[in-house]
Amino acid sequence: LGDVYKRQVYKQSVDALVEYARSKGADVIAGPEARGFVVGCPAAYAMEIGFVPVRKEGKLPRETVRVEYGLEYGKDVLTMHEDAIQPGQRVVILDDLLATGGTIEATIQMIEKLGGTVAGIGFLIELDGLGGREKLEGYDVLSLIRYED
Repeated sequence: LGDVYKRQVYKQSVDALVEYARSKGADVIAGPEARGFVVGCPAAYAMEIGFVPVRKEGKLPRETVRVEYGLEYGKDVLTMHEDAIQPGQRVVILDDLLATGGTIEATIQMIEKLGGTVAGIGFLIELDGLGGREKLEGYDVLSLIRYED
């Protein structure tokens, strides 16, 4: 693919996620490292709202909340600054890929622990056969592209 085409596809994808986040009344965007930053940061910038990085343990400089979650091959830990979400804030989570849903499930737990409301969750791509959407039941989920197995 040519560079111009790649830029157009990326822009259209981020624009679609921005439109989604606006429709959900987002006060802030959260994104898990590192690929959630690729769509979450430009969306937050376009909306002129804050971005909350969700990172692996030991990467954030201030006090954090943490959630341990299961992976197919073990366990991992995600963290978020404990002052990143204010009670009542509407948070839209953006990421590149919905697969098993573990990372997003952990992100939701931290947002809700801090008193935020998960207003929506947006992805570039969803892999239908891995069951991630089932873990997000009760939340509004948008996937720009869905692949069946």
